[in-house]
Amino acid sequence: MMILGIETSCDETAAAVVRDGRTLLSHVVWSQVETHAAFGGVVPELASRAHIEKIGPIVEKALSDAGCLPKDLDGIAVTRGPGLVGSLLVGIHVAKGLAAGLELPFLGVNHLESHLYSIVLEDPAPQPPLAALLVSGGHTLLARVSQWGEYEIFAETRDDAAGEAFDKVAKLLGLPYPGGPRIDSMTASFQGEPVVFPRARMKDGSADLSFSGLKTAVLYHVKALREDPTEEQIQAIVAGFQQAVVSMLVTGAMDLCEQTGLKRLLLAGGVACNRGLRSALQQAGSRQGVELFVPRPFLCTDNAAMTAALGSRLLREGMRSTWDMDVEPNWALGDRE
Repeated sequence: MMILGIETSCDETAAAVVRDGRTLLSHVVWSQVETHAAFGGVVPELASRAHIEKIGPIVEKALSDAGCLPKDLDGIAVTRGPGLVGSLLVGIHVAKGLAAGLELPFLGVNHLESHLYSIVLEDPAPQPPLAALLVSGGHTLLARVSQWGEYEIFAETRDDAAGEAFDKVAKLLGLPYPGGPRIDSMTASFQGEPVVFPRARMKDGSADLSFSGLKTAVLYHVKALREDPTEEQIQAIVAGFQQAVVSMLVTGAMDLCEQTGLKRLLLAGGVACNRGLRSALQQAGSRQGVELFVPRPFLCTDNAAMTAALGSRLLREGMRSTWDMDVEPNWALGDRE
């Protein structure tokens, strides 16, 4: 079964071909980082225009790299949501056009579920039940994966996603976009004492996460300096900020494992590339007897391989999308429609 995956949920234009649900034959991603860097974040209209310009060549390259022709495909999977409306529309219309022209089944899949499911492209791939921490630029959540397709949300962020907080703090300090990789790199090389920032806890006892107060604490700290921070001060700030974010995420993940009794933890999403987070989860998991599973970095950031892999399983199970399928910009994990 040969499935073409198409991903255009935000600022990466991607296509990939997966065979039999787990064998990755091609993986092509065009990043719009340079397009949005000057604005310190993604500009939706520019993202949509870039997808329109790049999606055709990206799909062609994915097919070429896989060594297959359009007639060799058995189906098409495309990200339906969540994401930016204009960006999602580009991918969906391309998928519909290809499916109609080739007389193929197609399916819109959930971007968050795709991130979690990306682990099946690794060998060995853990099987549910799993605890899962999904951390990306737009989403942060903890969930129990009873089986693929069945998710119980344990905690979510009540404001900024972790990746969003990284980008906002980086912009505040004059660091380039995207902020996450830059902050992680600076933290890894910092040898001094990091600034200590607060870790948020919900007053109602909920396990939910909040990064807005942490971001504000960084702002107040910078203002208190009364002059532009030095390079060393910036390093101390970002190291302390990352330390706080990582601490909250690790605490939440270990609490989830303890309360559910699960001994396998899946880390997914773009922020899963963060070396500090991976290391801290590995250490905490070792102490608690929890085995950590993380996809390779190129499968953590937005990509179409995970879209094709998830689509392959769902298409094989008989799921199909109709021609009137629309985008779902706020599509929650676990909702089929």
